[in-house]
Amino acid sequence: MMRRCHPSKLGLLALGFTLALSSGLVWAMGSRVPAVGTAAEDFRLVDLEGKQQSLSQYRGKVVLVNFWATWCKPCTTEMPAMQATYDKLREKGFVVLAVNELEDEAKVREHIKQHGHTFPVLMDRDNKVANQFGVFGLPVSVFIDEKGVVQEYIKGGLLTEQVILDAVARIQKPEPMKAASLH
Repeated sequence: MMRRCHPSKLGLLALGFTLALSSGLVWAMGSRVPAVGTAAEDFRLVDLEGKQQSLSQYRGKVVLVNFWATWCKPCTTEMPAMQATYDKLREKGFVVLAVNELEDEAKVREHIKQHGHTFPVLMDRDNKVANQFGVFGLPVSVFIDEKGVVQEYIKGGLLTEQVILDAVARIQKPEPMKAASLH
């Protein structure tokens, strides 16, 4: 015998969900991971030089958005591979945006300086962008193509130079020509 929820309980449940949505509580829990093949939602964050940067300003390039923190060992371990690939491919339309989650700017600045990283580092001070990208646990890497479409979403796992090179090559490969329809 199946039990049914009393109609008044359903109403309360719906009201609770509506209130959670409107108050931003659901936002704070992290949004859904962006699906491969869908447009990446734009964002604006301040870099370590205090300049506003947005995802959309890099339209026309392949973008690796990497969510990280200085305390995250796998995050800092994969950064040299990100730097090496950035150095190799930045003239060919590739950019790395390292989005730091919730850390003190001085600590992040010191880490970046100490390791000689030159890619843009953006400060996600209120965790809004990490939530927007469904980040739960670090590191998370999102590859976005020249049109702003998510092509790969890698949770955890260590990026190597080869993994990054392969992902960029897959994304940048020209699409096969489609025959024009004569109808």
